[in-house]
Amino acid sequence: MGIIMLNVGKIKEGFVLDHIKAGESLSLYEKLSLEELDCTVAIIKNARSNKLGKKDILKVECDITELNLDVLAFIDHNITVNVIKDERIVDKKALILPKKIKNVIKCRNPRCITSIEQGLPHVFILADEEKEIYRCKYCEEKCDRFDQ
Repeated sequence: MGIIMLNVGKIKEGFVLDHIKAGESLSLYEKLSLEELDCTVAIIKNARSNKLGKKDILKVECDITELNLDVLAFIDHNITVNVIKDERIVDKKALILPKKIKNVIKCRNPRCITSIEQGLPHVFILADEEKEIYRCKYCEEKCDRFDQ
């Protein structure tokens, strides 16, 4: 069986999210609310990678300011963010775990005020950077990044 080549065109202006764990691109698409943007999005799943073996890639043709880097860093701070202008990479954004995240995850404590007050934002503060553990601002319930 021969090799089938798939050509996904260059984007003029936008960003490319590279080194996404294989199979995670659709979940990332949803968590970043990319469906709400009026722009072209290409999802590449299970691309070959020397570094990861397999990886996913998201190509998004819109302004980089549309991307919530804090949400992206919370989900996976090892993703590479390439900023594209005039079909060329002009910048690479380094992702670091945000000190505070809002309305990305929900507190699981049934006694937390966020369970009672519907309009209250779900705010988590980075409590342990090394172990990547966040705590609810209101009740201190623990949530590590991998519980999402």
